[in-house]
Amino acid sequence: MNQQKKSIWVAGAQIKPEFLRKDRNLNQCREWIEKAMRERVDLLIFPECMLNGYMMDTLEEALETAETIPGPITEQLASFSRETGIYLVVGMLEKELDLCFNTAILIGPKGYIGKYRKTHIPFMGVDRFVQPGGKNFRTFKVQWGTIGLAICYDICFPEMSRILALMGADIIVNPTNWPLDAEILPQSVVPTRAYENHVYVVAVNRIGEEKGTTFLGKTTIASPSGKIVIQGGRTSEELLIAELKLEKARDKHIVIQPGKYEFNFFKDRNPELYTPLNRRNKYRTNKTKDLK
Repeated sequence: MNQQKKSIWVAGAQIKPEFLRKDRNLNQCREWIEKAMRERVDLLIFPECMLNGYMMDTLEEALETAETIPGPITEQLASFSRETGIYLVVGMLEKELDLCFNTAILIGPKGYIGKYRKTHIPFMGVDRFVQPGGKNFRTFKVQWGTIGLAICYDICFPEMSRILALMGADIIVNPTNWPLDAEILPQSVVPTRAYENHVYVVAVNRIGEEKGTTFLGKTTIASPSGKIVIQGGRTSEELLIAELKLEKARDKHIVIQPGKYEFNFFKDRNPELYTPLNRRNKYRTNKTKDLK
């Protein structure tokens, strides 16, 4: 791998996909890639299910619009990346035999790099019909650093973001389809995940309405200090661009006052105490008790 950059320019394309109009949505991707190229962007992220839409009513409807990965769509996206030199993260539905997955793909100037299948599955939209992803989370080393991929609801589970950070992610990328009632996520959860792992988190949402569901917008980029660097509006299509100084995400030793006020979220962990996290459905939520 080439020497890592100290900083890159990242953009989130907060746009309005059209339901089941895959060709139109792919053309829209190209238009926004060209806009990002003019802004000298290194990494461009699109929303969850960007190519297909989200509010499917049946598995059959989802499979009809889903794609094999890699396949023709990834080839077209790879050609866009080669032409512009921009790395791309695009959300789409994936099919494998008679199974459907909610997937994010990573494409670079040299072609298809890899994919991540959504692991934490809410009961809404097309996620009612998809399979959860594999048993392992994924990070990807690219020319200038390391990307961790998550999708939408995944960001609500702190264990996943922590694992991606421990695996070396400089940036956690989170394509999403947040509806209106999810405003706590861009306002509070995204900055918290960035702060507690001392990484950048880039959560890219869509806008518009689909089958009665209105999407929130509010695409958010948060810094390792937990501050919101830039945030989109509720209704506008926007290209939200920020400079990410990657060395800030790589140095986990935070010094407020040398010798008096210092901390390190990784070094200061006590993993031997965290084994109760592996005990599924053991603890009740209606009363407090010691975790033994």
